[in-house]
Amino acid sequence: MNVMTKSTVTEDGRTIGGVLMAVDNITLRFGGVTAIRGASFDIREGEIRAIIGPNGAGKTSMLNVINGFYHPQEGTITFKGEQRHDMRPHIAATQGIARTFQNVALFKGMSTLDNIMSGRALRMKRNIFWQILYNGPARKEELEHRKYVETIIDFLEIPHIRRTPVGKLPYGLQKRVELGRALAMEPDLLLLDEPMAGMNVEEKEDMSRFIIDINEEFGTTIALIEHDMGVVMDLSDRVVVLDHGDLIADGTPDQVQRNQGVIDAYLGVAHD
Repeated sequence: MNVMTKSTVTEDGRTIGGVLMAVDNITLRFGGVTAIRGASFDIREGEIRAIIGPNGAGKTSMLNVINGFYHPQEGTITFKGEQRHDMRPHIAATQGIARTFQNVALFKGMSTLDNIMSGRALRMKRNIFWQILYNGPARKEELEHRKYVETIIDFLEIPHIRRTPVGKLPYGLQKRVELGRALAMEPDLLLLDEPMAGMNVEEKEDMSRFIIDINEEFGTTIALIEHDMGVVMDLSDRVVVLDHGDLIADGTPDQVQRNQGVIDAYLGVAHD
């Protein structure tokens, strides 16, 4: 993996590597509306990187730029040392970027197992001919992928719902299934868009634990959007703050909490 800076060790003993992704001077416009204005920051290998800001700050738009749903008018994206003007969803997926969404995007009529299996699609090598025959190499391949999916189901503590159609599951479990589908892609960079939205306290605690375990046990770099500031400050190594499309702060949780511009943005303080 191509990285661009030396690794560091956090206070809790975790190793944070060099730059995995960098966005440089990204500007995104929709007609006359500027959603992101000249934002630059990086995501380092092995860290949990939070993107926060008030409603309408441009957070989800930034994730959409990172994994190719939106294409910026200005700026560049560098991932694993390869620079491009913008990302494309299929390139993001094949190069190791996975994503969850604000609103759960699952196949509601399919089981938990089958939804998570869909995350293995890009890793299946056998062509349609072998899949039709469903014997020999194709069957062996599917069984290998299914075995990997079963490890994710166990990891997320959801074996009891493995055969349940996800449309029948409560919201908190649907979010966990969506996380499992993203993990099934074995991503280098996992993008989580409000993973705890709509959850109660117990569900948030469970999701926080899974995020930490994914980062530590799988070695997955994570970038997340989250409105619960307690969660953000507890989980994150570094935080970038957007406000109406502008990047107004970037640093450790402690640095960001003390930043007057961040305090003003969240309190709605007007400036001339």
